[in-house]
Amino acid sequence: MRQKKSEWMAQDKTEGDRGREKGMTPEQKIAEILKRLKKEYPEPRTALRFSTPFELLVATILSAQTTDVHVNKVTPGLFAKYRSVREYADAVIEALQKEMSSINFYRTKAKNIQAAAKVVQEKFGGEVPRNMEDLVSLPGVARKTANVLLNGAFGINEGIAVDTHVKRLADRLGLTEQGDPAKIERDLMAITPQREWGNLSHLLIFHGRRICTAKKPLHDRCVLSDICPSGNI
Repeated sequence: MRQKKSEWMAQDKTEGDRGREKGMTPEQKIAEILKRLKKEYPEPRTALRFSTPFELLVATILSAQTTDVHVNKVTPGLFAKYRSVREYADAVIEALQKEMSSINFYRTKAKNIQAAAKVVQEKFGGEVPRNMEDLVSLPGVARKTANVLLNGAFGINEGIAVDTHVKRLADRLGLTEQGDPAKIERDLMAITPQREWGNLSHLLIFHGRRICTAKKPLHDRCVLSDICPSGNI
């Protein structure tokens, strides 16, 4: 049975008093984070390059444990050779793998991409579905990938994509006490307006890459340092 969004979000809700720096509620803090980061990164959108929803699906599958920069170097040739969902579904798997052989786990990713193409072609008439339930039924697609696709290709905010950057910044900023991506997503959804779910993910990713890096966060250059519990670490 499909779980209602309200029920899913309610599970493991982070404590309301966490992160109330300078007297802010979690909702006020998220609003301030969004305001400041939008000034730093005025175009919050996926860095992956694509022209169609299925191309974004392919690029997102390829991006797992691989940088977006690397994926963007591989996909132009891939997208030029395979121009439709059917062409991915009918491809010789060895040829498809060769096109992405510089990507981590390319054999598995190629098989998942082809399997997803077959399902999209046979079950959804060649059109990438626009809802979470159908997307996560595709091979190689989990909730994070589905969130990226829904927001990036269709402008739909059904959840918040939690990658390693979002996970790290959500913890450092005191927005969650959870370590599991699904639980982190629930915490962030509970305090963030739905219209901003996609933006929040992109902004945290951009800031995590440029300033709040894993090894050495640049606190002196961070626009969030005064409202970040980790600012003095």
